[in-house]
Amino acid sequence: MTHRVLFKEVIPVEEVEVMKGFDGVVGHEEIISHLQNAIRLGKVSHAYIFGGEHGAGKKLLASLFAMTLQCAEHGIEPCMKCSSCRKALSKNHPDIISVTHEKPGSIGIDEIRSQLISDVGIRPYESPYKIYIVNDADKLTLQAQNALLKTIEEPPSYAVILLLADNPDALLPTITSRCVLLSLKPVGDKLVKDYLMERMHIPDYQAEVQAAFAQGNIGRAQMAANSAEFAELTSNALQILKHAKGMTVYELVDAVREMSREKDNIYDYLDLFVMWFRDVLLFKATKEVDHLVFKEEINSIKERAITSSYEGLEKIIEAIHTADGRLHANVNFDLVMELLFLTIKEN
Repeated sequence: MTHRVLFKEVIPVEEVEVMKGFDGVVGHEEIISHLQNAIRLGKVSHAYIFGGEHGAGKKLLASLFAMTLQCAEHGIEPCMKCSSCRKALSKNHPDIISVTHEKPGSIGIDEIRSQLISDVGIRPYESPYKIYIVNDADKLTLQAQNALLKTIEEPPSYAVILLLADNPDALLPTITSRCVLLSLKPVGDKLVKDYLMERMHIPDYQAEVQAAFAQGNIGRAQMAANSAEFAELTSNALQILKHAKGMTVYELVDAVREMSREKDNIYDYLDLFVMWFRDVLLFKATKEVDHLVFKEEINSIKERAITSSYEGLEKIIEAIHTADGRLHANVNFDLVMELLFLTIKEN
């Protein structure tokens, strides 16, 4: 399923972890190695694309790379102590420019011209490089991308452009072909769980659930851990699943609609549903508790494993994925949920 990060009012992961340098990054070893080798060998490219879903760590890696390039110590890690690093940490570095945009859905040609294209000809004020970080680069309009292309084709020697994109495929091939593409992959569940337990001091059981929910996305794991809403959301999802057999389809649809009203978190409920039914399927196959995500729900999981067949459980999991796709395609909410809960009740 596509990952969502829907919890509000939490500290972004990159702001919490940037002080730890590259050593504080969870996973992404190959990308870090590539960036540090480029610095060590003096072969820094003029343009990079950091690709990966929201919360994967694109901002963190781009920020650390920019800080390292400008650091007065000229090492492969930012020292965090020099004037350059301190300015970067306070988001006040004159030669590290974050391109902003007013419209949430797009970055227009005027914004990219005023903040990057017209500025790139001015030499760095105090640093070896002039670095531009374009977050949400996949929201650049076609006109903005075409305007940016000339700068990427013929950049000044001191310019480094970092494009951060949830969906790099939205960028023109003429742009991607001229950039170094760094794709952030999901981090292993164990690394995510260890991060939650060791750095955020989350108890074992909660960390297990949050790591599974994060699906390899550290930002998503941190947001779940920081959010009281996630605990409530998990409890609601489990209540529905445990009592589904005794409720009518319409009662179930009403319950989900009420719980997800105004919060746009129906996709998070679907992710939790998948996690629970995978636990049921795993327990049915192995009769073991150790590898379950919802270990504390073993009695309900055991009961469901007895009443559902392997084929039935696979149908349910497939139906949840289908519901996810239909909701993204704007199919009627009630109809999608009715079909899903019919499958859950029948199997």
